[in-house]
Amino acid sequence: MVTDEGLLAAMAAGDTQAAAVFVRRHSARVFGLALAVVGTRGLAEEVAQDAFVRAWRYAGAFDPRRGAATTWLLAITRNAAIDAMRACPEDPVEPDRLMDLLGATAATDDLADSQRIRQALHRLPGEQARAVVLATFYGLTAREIAEREGVPLGTAKTRIRLGLSRLRDQLGAGDE
Repeated sequence: MVTDEGLLAAMAAGDTQAAAVFVRRHSARVFGLALAVVGTRGLAEEVAQDAFVRAWRYAGAFDPRRGAATTWLLAITRNAAIDAMRACPEDPVEPDRLMDLLGATAATDDLADSQRIRQALHRLPGEQARAVVLATFYGLTAREIAEREGVPLGTAKTRIRLGLSRLRDQLGAGDE
């Protein structure tokens, strides 16, 4: 059986058969993650397709020293799902639900880090956690967060800054 790394190398060389094997091997997991994040079957199918197109396009950039192929593919899928959600602002997922979904569907290799981040987010005051999630996962500006939350711009900026600072302290990022 050909390894995922071997399939990615073949995909980078333009091997469509390797791409077909790679898609068949990972389609259920990619679709499941996409569905968990976006919440609708149709959009999840689009996200899964986009994730495999990105994997095909960037197969040559995959570096097995940085992690497993599955982890790499699921990160691409998660990013594609978040991009799709950003493109549909008329029906956003609540930040608390997104935190739960991303924590619950993290790749096995990233599960411990994901759980630490999720727990740290849950220890923040709710308004700070929402502001951090809206800024980091949704890519909203402080002004957009202020409008969404119905607070002054300075308050939104403060929530983001304090939330990120507290996350850094909880996760020990300042010790490095």
